[in-house]
Amino acid sequence: MRHESSAPGKGTPEPYPGYGTLVEGSSNYRQGRRPRWLKITGITAAVILVGVIAFGGYWLWRLQSNISTSALGAGGVRTEGPVNDSKDRLQILVLGSDTRSGKNGQYGSTADSSGYGQSDVMMLLDISADNNHVNVVSFPRDLLVDVPACKDSATNEQHAARSGVMINSAMAEAGIGCAVDTVNKLTGMEIDHFMMADFNAVKELSNTVGGVDVCVDTAVNDPDSGLKLPKGTSQVQGEQALAFLRTRHAFANGGDLGRIKAQQSFLASLTRKLKADGTLSDPQKVLSIADTMTKNLTVDDGLASVPTMLTLANRLKNIDPAKVNFITTPTVPAPSDPNRLTLDEPAADNLFAALRRSPDLSQPAPASAAPETSSAPAAPAYNKALQPVTVANGTNVASRGAEIGTILSDAGFTKLSRIPAQPRQQTMVYFGAGFEDVAADVAAVFGLPASSVQQVPGVQGVQLYAGEDFATGSKPAAPPSQAGGAVSQTGSDTTCQATAGG
Repeated sequence: MRHESSAPGKGTPEPYPGYGTLVEGSSNYRQGRRPRWLKITGITAAVILVGVIAFGGYWLWRLQSNISTSALGAGGVRTEGPVNDSKDRLQILVLGSDTRSGKNGQYGSTADSSGYGQSDVMMLLDISADNNHVNVVSFPRDLLVDVPACKDSATNEQHAARSGVMINSAMAEAGIGCAVDTVNKLTGMEIDHFMMADFNAVKELSNTVGGVDVCVDTAVNDPDSGLKLPKGTSQVQGEQALAFLRTRHAFANGGDLGRIKAQQSFLASLTRKLKADGTLSDPQKVLSIADTMTKNLTVDDGLASVPTMLTLANRLKNIDPAKVNFITTPTVPAPSDPNRLTLDEPAADNLFAALRRSPDLSQPAPASAAPETSSAPAAPAYNKALQPVTVANGTNVASRGAEIGTILSDAGFTKLSRIPAQPRQQTMVYFGAGFEDVAADVAAVFGLPASSVQQVPGVQGVQLYAGEDFATGSKPAAPPSQAGGAVSQTGSDTTCQATAGG
């Protein structure tokens, strides 16, 4: 198509008054040039754009190069496929290693932490698909469990299954994947990811966020951990933050359960601080925290990318602290060793069953079918009068041991002994090898379900460990129908730690 010239000519009016050609050399003449301000603006924009890209690329490279990885499992069978980290329910095992290697050497020699290091902290972080329910379930390091057969992914060495060993030894012997498989076996769930941090991570993170508020009901001076705090609320960071989380002797009865409560309170306080400061919405603060954490974290391959971690952080930043439930796995002193713990059944089984159903622990448990009964039960293939049965009185009522013993004697179990025991919530029947049938019959005398019967190394014969649910009557009270009572505190609760002897 032909275009008409815009220059004035014959029959063509001037486009506007003064139309003409500028004379070369005129102060207004700029042949083939853009205005200077436009050039400067363009160069500046280009420099800024290159800087932003370089800055983003640098941080992406830096954070990515910080990340250490390990296998998610150690040979355990998985039945669930991979999850969508942005919208599915997520279960992440959070581990704290006691390794003394590298920067952690000041806390002892490598001999103080065998193998890969023991998992001094073990928490299962459970996030609902809609981010409205978050559960943090703590497993005491002194808990005796069954560890499945595990293959060390680094050495390909096969480790045989073990029974009745401390849960923190799973990682020490065969790596993080074995700890994951052990928790899967214990809970009946399948963990999607893991994060493992060491001592240095706690110190640097607490420094990065500017300290975390904690509270104690009396002044603390623990020479073992180095924790020194006045009565009331203090802000801890660095070495004191680590001491607060590590101490075993300063809180409650000086055991692991008191330390777990302190760890949960610390995390709740940290959650509130991050929300109140708007940290997770501030890119610069997020980068600082991400740099600190990635330098001190080991994660599974599925979590080992910066975009995936940012996806997870984006989900966590909008969670209401009041909906973060801190839970301690129900336990009781082990019959074979008062310094160790075993699952408190059926409370633990009820908790894990509730979590398998839903992350919302306020949902009631489904009604269970009534057990089938036989009108003419077969006679036992043993003499009841010859079976050793011990009544451990953990009811908090001094006379109950004798009263429960009378019920057993009337049922034919006359070879009885009675011992005092630490109080516990629910009644259990423990038995040694070869006494499974006797234990089942003892449980039947009191109407206890199969989940209340457990084989434990070190028990001779059968032990009825009577709990506070059996303080009166001929049968223990029915267990609660839902697991919501297991929640010890939420992320919005401000708690003060009871100190040992305080």
